[in-house]
Amino acid sequence: MSELLNGWKRTCYCTELSKENAGQEVVLMGWVNVYRNLGSLIFIQLRDRSGLIQIVFDKNALSEADYEKAASFRTEYVLAVKGIVSERTGNMVNPNMKTGEIEILVREFKMLSASETTPFEIDDDCNANEALRLRYRYLDLRRPVMQKNLIMRHQIAHIARNYFAENGFLEIETPILTKSTPEGARDYLVPSRVHPGCFYALPQSPQLFKQLLMLSGFDRYMQIARCFRDEDLRADRQPDFTQIDLEMSFVEEDDVMEVNERFLKRLFKEMLDYDVQLPLPRLPYSEAMGRYGSDKPDTRFGMELCDITDLLKDSAFTVFRNVIESSGSIECIVAKGAADTLSRKEIDQLTEFVKGYNAKGLLWISNKDDGIHSPALKHMTETELQSVMDKAGIEKHDIAFIVADKISVVKASLGALRCHLANKLGLIRPGQYNLLWVTDFPLLEYSEEEGRYVAMHHPFTSPKDEDLDKLESEPGEVRAKAYDIILNGVELGGGSIRIHSQDLQKRMFRALGFTEEQAQERFGFLLNAFKYGAPPHGGMAYGLDRLAMLICGTDSIRDVIAFPKVQNASCPLTGAPDTVDAKQLKELHIACTEEERRS
Repeated sequence: MSELLNGWKRTCYCTELSKENAGQEVVLMGWVNVYRNLGSLIFIQLRDRSGLIQIVFDKNALSEADYEKAASFRTEYVLAVKGIVSERTGNMVNPNMKTGEIEILVREFKMLSASETTPFEIDDDCNANEALRLRYRYLDLRRPVMQKNLIMRHQIAHIARNYFAENGFLEIETPILTKSTPEGARDYLVPSRVHPGCFYALPQSPQLFKQLLMLSGFDRYMQIARCFRDEDLRADRQPDFTQIDLEMSFVEEDDVMEVNERFLKRLFKEMLDYDVQLPLPRLPYSEAMGRYGSDKPDTRFGMELCDITDLLKDSAFTVFRNVIESSGSIECIVAKGAADTLSRKEIDQLTEFVKGYNAKGLLWISNKDDGIHSPALKHMTETELQSVMDKAGIEKHDIAFIVADKISVVKASLGALRCHLANKLGLIRPGQYNLLWVTDFPLLEYSEEEGRYVAMHHPFTSPKDEDLDKLESEPGEVRAKAYDIILNGVELGGGSIRIHSQDLQKRMFRALGFTEEQAQERFGFLLNAFKYGAPPHGGMAYGLDRLAMLICGTDSIRDVIAFPKVQNASCPLTGAPDTVDAKQLKELHIACTEEERRS
């Protein structure tokens, strides 16, 4: 039977004790992690969020009834114990525990809650599949590694709040129920009961409100903001996520980047004792795509893309000739010293890998001691082959991989392949953190699906001053005052200098294909605000989940979110989303067929 606390107060967490506390009486509370009954002694590892400590029940120091009760304990029972801190000596010391030099000799205890056998072990080495762990997430979160991750996430948010407050930023909340502005990802919609047929939208970001705060004169804003996007999920995406969001007035790009570089330096020093060297490198978007095939390049290793299109412009090989005639490109990467490492089967697997990025195939050139090997030898002249080897720097024991296709396909496939090979070949040194800015993004990109230009970031990003005259005539050539911060090939966050002129914002909406009426209907409150004196302003936002994932050294943001969704945006723990009562739907003026409700 469970007992009540009846006035017992915990004096400390388990790992706050050391041999300096020997002889003191303490009260600890937590879960049974490991249980061992040796007859006259019962040893239990007690676990709380700080870690483990050994507690000892001595048959000679307890009543017979109390000792029998202690003998009934099992793992995950919840206990409160009062006892004396005792120093362990000799081979009794456990060097693998933070508290391995002490134990607690129990004098009194309370069994606060019993536990059934858990569906998996509460242990970092448990091999339960993720689906089971997410179904019982409250148990999964007891595991030390998960508690460590969430504590580190808290620390990241704490450092962010302190740093930005010290630098003059005000933490201001923005609305969760707002207006739908369908430009970008899909909104989550919330029906209004008191306004039949009308809907709120959950914010994809606080973008418009933080700009309005700059117009309101607050000058520097930050928020740990909840955001929502109804989009297809990947390992680093969730339908509801968290941003470290900020905005500044009277600034240019350098000002925003400088204050954020100092934040990152402080964050990495306090969290990982890692010294970030400032200023961070900056790489224009066009150079990032040219060298790495990605706008979020991993610069911890080389294997950069090499454009060999010009060398093969007169090739008789039909594949090369067709690609060049259709304004595609032929590019390669070189894996140094890997010619003897990769088997033919592994090379075939790499071919399948690039097909996942829409590449039609993968050619390779292997330079071994016994000569050059390549399926392309019968399609290339000796001169063409030598010129490719010279330009790409293919030396003895190297292997080059070539993709010939549309430029976008070449960049995407080789950009992904270089990262895949770097991991496969062990080219990445552990504990290395390469931070850099990618700048000068295209302002707009053409959407074949929508038949118009769309904003690469969002429609409030300012064009580069020198490209303003191209906004109507050559919209695809306009660069943005935008910047992304990249860590080890992952985008941590991004931002831009915003448009603060009503006239320029109207030009931007026209470039996006909006009529004046459409722009006014969707964003009239912002355009109207610009009439009353808008300061130059800009900002950025970090994905807190992604940042925590990288600092914790895990591969999935689900490992740093307390209650995450899975690939289909559902919650295995609660069963959300789920059907609701017909009465609720009626109040909201919503009708669903039974088939729709079941699906």
